[in-house]
Amino acid sequence: MATIEGIRIKNFRSLKDVTLGRLWNQQQTDPLTPMTAVIGKNGVGKSTLLDAFGFLADALKSGVEEACDSRGRGGFERIRAQGQKGPIEFEVYYKEDGNARPITYEISINVDHSGRPYVLKERLRQRRKGQKHGWPFSFLLLNSGKGIVWKGDQEGRQIDEEHDVFDLFGLIQSIESGEAEEESTETEVVELDDQRKLGIATLGSLKQHPRISAFRKFIEGWYLSYFTPDAARSLPLAGPQKHLNSHGDNLGNVVQFMEREHPKQFQAILKRIAEKIPGINKIDTEKTNDGRLLLRFNDKGFQDTFYSQQMSDGTLKVFAYLLLLEDPTPPPFLCIEEPENGLYHKLLESLAKEFREHATGRKGGSQVFITTHQPYLVDALEPAEVWILEKGPDGYSLIHRASDDPTVKNMVAEGLPLGGLWYSDYLDAR
Repeated sequence: MATIEGIRIKNFRSLKDVTLGRLWNQQQTDPLTPMTAVIGKNGVGKSTLLDAFGFLADALKSGVEEACDSRGRGGFERIRAQGQKGPIEFEVYYKEDGNARPITYEISINVDHSGRPYVLKERLRQRRKGQKHGWPFSFLLLNSGKGIVWKGDQEGRQIDEEHDVFDLFGLIQSIESGEAEEESTETEVVELDDQRKLGIATLGSLKQHPRISAFRKFIEGWYLSYFTPDAARSLPLAGPQKHLNSHGDNLGNVVQFMEREHPKQFQAILKRIAEKIPGINKIDTEKTNDGRLLLRFNDKGFQDTFYSQQMSDGTLKVFAYLLLLEDPTPPPFLCIEEPENGLYHKLLESLAKEFREHATGRKGGSQVFITTHQPYLVDALEPAEVWILEKGPDGYSLIHRASDDPTVKNMVAEGLPLGGLWYSDYLDAR
């Protein structure tokens, strides 16, 4: 299972410069856990942090200009940190699986002379086999849409990036002229026809670039939940769909797909989900004349069944989350903002445990990333899984890990619940 070990975000709204987890040049830091929760007061940047992941996914799909304008972001100048003139930057440090060498993806986004956002720089790099120290080898380098890419999954000649003497333009010229014969056999010069598109979007579709392709597929598989119960109550037109979409309005289509493709497994899934939703005795389906499937809930104490259109927001939300976790081919990265909204507080601890079990399961589920302001949910988490987001004196966001405080670790080890410590202000910066 591919996992993000760390991420750095610069100049994205209130996130002037925040780092979560391990980066290639911060190897002493612990990586992100399979289950990660970010907590904090209203207005400290929790939604912004999740939107940073959404922005990257949108940029891969549609380009940076459209990503700046979509989902109500309002354009580049509205999302660049207030008062900052530098580019918006992201650095993602991830592994394809537990034994793979980590890969770092870096991207800088700025505006051109006409005020339109474009990709200023883009880089992918990875340490060589057996290399534990030093600068990783860059196998993709693009400046303003032009640069070089190394083919396959082998490393080429190391370049002196540490002292900033690497001349990308000079290397491009030597390859094009045939002077760098050794380099020309393993590299190619590339130039994108649109500087607003990501290089990994184009090069990642080519077989000769397997590492780039793997990273592109990784981001394409991210699931960011913007679930709304009203959307889930809709009756979509017939047509099975493999995965739940971000708003949940294709819940009926996913039910169709799972019943058609995995009928026995699906019945077992419905039974397991029914056992985990308070007050629900049984969940089954009913087929309409036009081929659609209706979800039926048998509420304890009532003889007649209720359809999903009649169920409470909380019940639908829990059903959607649990169905998402039962996906036979789950997304590699799952982001959910405030899953506690609309849910009974005593249900939150069991929901958090479901998320962790999914993230750490042997079958390889999803890495789970959530934001919350509910102590009952935090009670089910460990200090290493929780990050506290706060607003600094300058108005920008600051973040630290709960496990960085030895007092907090000791109190949790003694049996005090983490959510209770947060409620009592023990997790705030001191």
